[in-house]
Amino acid sequence: MKLFTIGFTKTTAEGFFARLSRANVRKLVDVRLNNVSQLAGFAKKDDLKFFAKSICHIDYEHFPALAPTQDILDEYKKSKGAWQIYAEKFLSLMAQRKIENLDKDALDGGCLLCSEDKPHHCHRRLVAEYLKDKWHDVEIIHL
Repeated sequence: MKLFTIGFTKTTAEGFFARLSRANVRKLVDVRLNNVSQLAGFAKKDDLKFFAKSICHIDYEHFPALAPTQDILDEYKKSKGAWQIYAEKFLSLMAQRKIENLDKDALDGGCLLCSEDKPHHCHRRLVAEYLKDKWHDVEIIHL
């Protein structure tokens, strides 16, 4: 199984959708808590759904179960918390939510979307790695 990840900041719409197309992504899986963000004009949920279908011929789905809670996010972003503490809390949240019970086929070939341009300090990487640990046969590809 392949699981892609992508961020939308520090890129153009052209570059973003070209990466999705080249990778043959099957579905854009939005893992943001707030998918109406103003960070990128093309990344608001309704626009993103339209562009994904029109440009890449792929579906879009918001998976809030794969997003941190507002409390966890605020502690890290607004209070400038430590990445390690954020990661530990989010990993614990995913375990509590039992995200490994999600439909594996629905995520196969999907691309986890978040705002961070790189996956290093982004929860989409934590989601992908958590699922790989639980499902074992996951190849993670960061676009």
